[in-house]
Amino acid sequence: MSDLQGWGNAAALRYGVNSIPTNVLVDGNSIIVAKNLRGTDLEKALETQIK
Repeated sequence: MSDLQGWGNAAALRYGVNSIPTNVLVDGNSIIVAKNLRGTDLEKALETQIK
């Protein structure tokens, strides 16, 4: 996501994004449940959150 504010982006500040690429898995309550997952680790985390 981007609001064109660079590193001052509200989401980047809130979720501690300080490099690209970064991914953050956030639940329905805006709680970070995982960061920087790739491949099968990301797939498993997504499956867990979707249930």
